[in-house]
Amino acid sequence: MAVKVRIPSPLMKMTNNQSEVAAEGNNVKEVFNNLESQFPGIKERLYDENDQLRRFVNVYVNDEDIRFADGEDTALKDGDEVSIIPAIAGGE
Repeated sequence: MAVKVRIPSPLMKMTNNQSEVAAEGNNVKEVFNNLESQFPGIKERLYDENDQLRRFVNVYVNDEDIRFADGEDTALKDGDEVSIIPAIAGGE
């Protein structure tokens, strides 16, 4: 099933400077595996050495945080939008 994936600026160099790409998968994990097959090396930016999503990577499906759904097992349907949002820290 085809979904649209929004790519944050820090990762766009890995997607040929595309801010949106199409990917296939029935859930978020499958979509990220598909992204890796299209853009080798992108998965290591999203996952740590234990194959867990990095703490500073937030993922949304249609504006809903996957942490409040089924995590990487969050089901997708044709036309869904997956957004990868890096956490921002700083300030006083």
